[in-house]
Amino acid sequence: KKKRDRVANGPRSNIPKFYCDYCDTYLTHDSPSVRKTHCNGRKHKENVKDYYQKWMEEQAQSLIDKTTAAFQQGKITPAPFSAPPPAGAMIPLPPSLLGLPLPGMKPAPHMGGPLMMPMMGPPPPGMM
Repeated sequence: KKKRDRVANGPRSNIPKFYCDYCDTYLTHDSPSVRKTHCNGRKHKENVKDYYQKWMEEQAQSLIDKTTAAFQQGKITPAPFSAPPPAGAMIPLPPSLLGLPLPGMKPAPHMGGPLMMPMMGPPPPGMM
């Protein structure tokens, strides 16, 4: 054995060590206070964030690859209205953008305010 190996396997090798997968490192001691200090550290938190961000990107790419393959095999049809309108086609503006009140809508009491919907429960997702 080399001298370096003997030092690593010497009398101090019985001390339990904690391995952090995110940081790819061993902590010198395995005690709750050492783990807590390590896990609250800036570098550890950055490594955890990077790990999960990379994992999410891999999951998204996998989903994109599977969807593309299914589309190319004809298992998925294009969604309606997914294609852009033909060149020169006019898309009509909704009446609310033209300043016209929609049926059931009243202008806000203050001057020039936005149009208000009558209270019929919570607004649908994306309205607020």
